[in-house]
Amino acid sequence: MDETIRAVGHENVTAAHESTFELTSDDYLTPAGDCILGIEADRVPAEFDDAFVAACQSEDATITATLEADGHAVTVAGRGHRDLSFENERSMVARTSEYVDDRTIMVDAEAAAADLDRDLIEALADGVELTLTLSVDA
Repeated sequence: MDETIRAVGHENVTAAHESTFELTSDDYLTPAGDCILGIEADRVPAEFDDAFVAACQSEDATITATLEADGHAVTVAGRGHRDLSFENERSMVARTSEYVDDRTIMVDAEAAAADLDRDLIEALADGVELTLTLSVDA
């Protein structure tokens, strides 16, 4: 089961954060947003299919995030959590920790923004389109 989100990069994408990566529906990015990979996301967690959300709430679920931009692709695996609510109407965050709030889309992610392929990050800093595909295997 998949959810696909389209966003765009921004000149302030640095991907320096060491425990998260994020996409937002906001149309701006300040230099402080060092975990944000894309802005102007066309979908937010509150819009995800109920069956997808339910599958992600299994502790045994594997959630995979595939980030694609300008010919570069990165896949990051994490897991589900019973407290994932997918209720946020602005942004989505993958976390290397087990912290959960209404923005969290996966926990125990195997990579954060700082770990991602720098060619992908450079393309995002040039403002290219980004596709995030979230897949859940429960």
